[in-house]
Amino acid sequence: MEMIDDLKTAWNELRKDEPKLRIRDAAGRLGVSEAELLATGCGGNVTRLRPEWPALLERFKALGRVMCLTRNEHAVHERKGLFREIGFFGGGAMGQVVGPDIDLRLFPREWREVFAVRADEASGAHDSVQIFGRDGTAILKVFLQPESDRAAFDALIAEFASENQETRFESEVIEPGAPNAEDAEVDVEAFRQAWRSLEDTHAFFGLLKRFRLGRVQALRLAGAEFAEPLALTCVGPLLERAAAATIPIMVFVGNRGCIQIHTGPVETIRPMHGWLNVLDPDFNLHLREEGVASVWIVRKPTTDGFVTSVELYDTEGENIALLFGKRKPGTPEDPEWRALAEDLRS
Repeated sequence: MEMIDDLKTAWNELRKDEPKLRIRDAAGRLGVSEAELLATGCGGNVTRLRPEWPALLERFKALGRVMCLTRNEHAVHERKGLFREIGFFGGGAMGQVVGPDIDLRLFPREWREVFAVRADEASGAHDSVQIFGRDGTAILKVFLQPESDRAAFDALIAEFASENQETRFESEVIEPGAPNAEDAEVDVEAFRQAWRSLEDTHAFFGLLKRFRLGRVQALRLAGAEFAEPLALTCVGPLLERAAAATIPIMVFVGNRGCIQIHTGPVETIRPMHGWLNVLDPDFNLHLREEGVASVWIVRKPTTDGFVTSVELYDTEGENIALLFGKRKPGTPEDPEWRALAEDLRS
């Protein structure tokens, strides 16, 4: 308990000196995970909830209009709207939220703890529900908006409050997965033929698994028929041209527990202090430009024709963001999007 008290005191001191410091950045300064720092507020403005995922997410519908935030190390995706269709499958190992605004792909086996946070002027916290992974990093945060239903938020906390309100969170170290194959071990021609035989973009993950490839490694070995590197500076112009031509796009940002998707136009593109930003009323994207180590144009065959994406990766080969043209299964890709993406090669 003394260590927890020391951590809470250290955070309070940081907030006095830097009142606008975000909890994620404060945790980094203090050498702990964000969940460890947040848990020190249990018994105050923070309530640990029972991780009953399907039932809990179903209650999100009653909150009304909210803002969902999903991030990784180099990108933050914020989307406002309503929770609509919610489903879990695969024995609860996967789930999705489907709607015109809140659109999520969920991987609950990576989730561990969930907290409700009440607005607190001293900490700068806002009413929210926050889900964290085993290592204490944030998976998904759902923030109430001025028009949200506060009574439904109170009812959610009352229904799901855990008996465990300890001010402790024990972060786990997540071990790396099985190593990728070495280039020399890959039957490149067989891999390219398998890529050529794809019928659905969702089958791409299985292709990587079959050949034991990392994503950037796969793009490198695929050849120019399927993937080509682009200039690191191309993403800003791509978004600006999409905005100018009112071409609706899809923007995917994810982490190991959640992928969040925006579908629709983008309008206001602003680079600021090393971040490339989309600042629209219902959709914000914040992209840390120095974190982008490679950008690729990627072409995947489907039963509806080729689907073109622009994909961003960091130095570890982890995906930062994926950009597609707006489309639904059963319809061909928007030719305007394809032309916009292909123009980035020049």
